[in-house]
Order: sequence, then C-alpha cells, then structure tokens
Amino acid sequence: MTPPKSAATTTRPAKATASGAPTAIEASGNGNGTAPKPDFDLFVIGAGSGGVRAARIAASHGARVAIAEEYRVGGTCVIRGCVPKKLMVYASRVPDELRDAAGFGWTTAEPKFDWPTLIANKDREIARLESAYRSTLSKNGVTLFQSRAVVEAPGRLYLARTGETVTASVVLVATGARPHLDPTIPGIEHAITSNEAFHLERQPRRVVVVGGGYIAVEFAGIFAGLGSETTIVHRGDKLLRGFDEDMRDELMTAYRHRGIKLALGTRLHAIAKTRDGLAVTLQSGEEIACDAVMVATGRLPNTEGLGLERAGVVLGPNGRVVVDADSRSSVASIYAVGDVTDRVNLTPVAIREGHAFADYLFGSKTWSADYDMIPTAVFSTPEIGTVGMTEDAARKARPKIDIYKARFRPMKIILGGGEERTVMKLIVDGDSDRVLGCHVLGPDAGEIVQMAAIAMRMGARKADFDATMALHPSAAEELVTMREKWVPPTSA
Repeated sequence: MTPPKSAATTTRPAKATASGAPTAIEASGNGNGTAPKPDFDLFVIGAGSGGVRAARIAASHGARVAIAEEYRVGGTCVIRGCVPKKLMVYASRVPDELRDAAGFGWTTAEPKFDWPTLIANKDREIARLESAYRSTLSKNGVTLFQSRAVVEAPGRLYLARTGETVTASVVLVATGARPHLDPTIPGIEHAITSNEAFHLERQPRRVVVVGGGYIAVEFAGIFAGLGSETTIVHRGDKLLRGFDEDMRDELMTAYRHRGIKLALGTRLHAIAKTRDGLAVTLQSGEEIACDAVMVATGRLPNTEGLGLERAGVVLGPNGRVVVDADSRSSVASIYAVGDVTDRVNLTPVAIREGHAFADYLFGSKTWSADYDMIPTAVFSTPEIGTVGMTEDAARKARPKIDIYKARFRPMKIILGGGEERTVMKLIVDGDSDRVLGCHVLGPDAGEIVQMAAIAMRMGARKADFDATMALHPSAAEELVTMREKWVPPTSA
C-alpha cells in the first residue's frame, strides 16, 4: 500500500456539538450584527460509503445533519464499484465450478451464459442496497437532498436541483473519485470506463482493457471468465504495481494460461470506429480489433465544480482536497474524507475516516483512521489477498528478513484437472521474528488475509504462527506450517 500523502499543516479546531459548532457562515444582516443559526450542524456532500457513515454517526450524536447526492445513494462502491463488480466476478468463476463439478461426478447440461440476465439481476440487488442506504439515513434523521451541492462560501451551499441555499456549521466533502479518460488520445470518445461497463446492453465478444491496476485486472478477469476474447494493454512491464513481485508474476502466468493476452510496455495510441467494431492502435504499432475498449488508467478526486477553491480550500495538483490528520481542509469548517482526499483509496478506509470525523467533531471521541496493516484484495481469478510489506519494501526497511513460501494445487480443482496454483508468502523480520507481510494468491485469498491481518496488527511473530494448530485439510493451514526459509537462487 502507498502511504497517505502529506497533509496540510493546520491548527486543531474546537470540537463541534449538536448545539453549535465553529463556523465561518457570513452574517446575513439580521439587524443585531450576529449570524443566524445555521440550518444544519453538518452538511455532507456525497452519499457514498464515507459520507453516509459520517452522516449517520454524527446524527446519532444529536447533530442536525443533511447530505446531498446528485446520482444514487451508496456511492461508487455500492452502485458502480466493489459490490456489483464482485457479483460479476462470481458470475465469471462459474465455468471453473462447472469444470470442477465434472471431476466430482456431476453431469451438467451444455452451459449457456446470458449477459442481460446477469445485468438485470445485478441491478436488482444494487437497487435493494441503495434502498437500504436511504432507509439508514432516514431512520437516523438525516435530511437527504437529491441534488448537486456547490460550496458558495464556508458554511453556505447552493443546491443545483432546486436553486435553494442552505447553511451549515460544518461541511464534509465525501464525493469520491471519478474515472479519467485522456482527451489527447484520438478516438477516446469510443472508450468506456468501469462506470459504463456495469451497464452494457450486450457482452462484447472482443474487449481491450487499458490499465494494470485493480480495476483493469479485475474487469479483464470478468470479461475473460464470461467468454470474451480479452486483451490487457499496460504501459508497465508487469501488472499491479506496488504489489509483491511473486504475486504479480504468478497472476500474469495464470492470466496467460486463461487466454488473456497481455500487451505490456506499450500504451494506447488511438481508437477508431470500423464496420466491424473498433480498431485499437498501440504505441508499439500493434493493432487490435475489438468490440469494446475499457480504459482503467486511474481515477481523479471528484472536486471539479464544487466551488471549493472559491471558498478557500486548498486542492492538490490532481484536485484532491488537502487535509490534516483530522480530515480538516485549509478552511476551518470544511473537512473531507475518502477518495476525494487521495490518501488510501479503499472503501473501508473511507468508512473509518468518516466515522472518526463524526465521533471527534460531534461525539467527543478523539480517534483517527489507522493506515497501518490495511488488508486488501484484488478480485482477479485467481484472487490476491495481501496485508503488510512486500518483499522489496521489507528488504529496504529492515537489515534482515526471512521469506517463507508455499506453492501448491488447491484440493478443490485436482479431480477436475485444474492446473492453477495457490501461492502463499510470509515476510518476517529476521531480528524480531515479527510477521511483516502476508501475501496469498488463490481461492478465497481475501478471506484468508483478512484474518491474518488481525494477528499481524497485534504484532504476531512467526513463532506465533508456528505455534498455532493447523486446520486440516485447508489451504490456509499452509500459513502455520511453513518452516523452511526461502533462499533466493544464486546468480550464475
């Protein structure tokens, strides 16, 4: 994981309460020279994971809270991110399940996949979740404005849908991030992003995915698993920059084995419409015919047009809201959490930041999100789960490290003839014996690493792993049975 970017240096503000908070609302001339009482104690812009959590917790502390959302309640993760993506990942893994079923003696009819059915069922579940989020806000007394909100001045907001102006003691920006398309690439208007990929009416027979991070890798796995001819185009020489090298190498091997083409060390040069679909030209000169191009080369903090700079909020070069450790911006009454701050861009992090903000400012509970030992997963197939340091990072940070590795075929796939490997890796401080990193590639990697993260946050040593009784037969037992240190091969 990349560490949080440097924050603005500001003075810790006084705590706000439901009965009144520090505010910069301008006096409106009510005759006695005092500012009127604001409409709300807290106004949240953006009803995603971080914003909804902050609104709910602040309201539970007695604050008068409003939240504005111009699209759908739930944000990127629930509406067009983690949740629908994982539903589609599950769909893409069914062919593997059918292969394994035959090995266990099951006879199945000729399988047939229907893309519109998947999309319709996915949409039904997302609608249910959005309704649940709306219900949560309502039950907690949070006022929901279905509108874009623009900051006119500290403490004053304009609601674009109705044209009304509301005031608040504190404003929280939780608008997340948006996909980025490079406007200088000829034909980029023919490309889609992950936003549109969730709503395609038809499954593309041939698809080019541009990028090498989480989103690109996961969608490539989805498309390929559902039967699309899939190519990944990435400027780097490997996928998943920042992950442990063994995980990167093993995933690329697995993807190639699954028929996913990897065009590495090159960039998207142009897209052109043809009679048969689209033609992609790479900087290497290679041309690829396809039916869809999905670009996943990064996301930008979603601050454009919010009026933040006019209100005096300092933004970073990519548009992120610069905040301190308490999530406060350069303006005393304006805060920000989640991807819009470009610290650690993960949904659970946004939720923690939102919760900590609300507890601190409205609940007299001082704490902040802890960015140490954050577990994360890439829902590729095979899946990757990781927590802690990579081997490269550990070698740079510690004078001595020990590496433990295991590589094996998971039991589930053996009878069906599967050849994919599960890979597990522990990185241990050679002096203290503390486990610094845990990396898993294979089925249920995310579930395994989530539990390992608990032990690692508590400072578990390799000896503690060794002393833990194995649960047999399981894949996870390898984490407590690895005894032989890995020795890198000597160069010739």
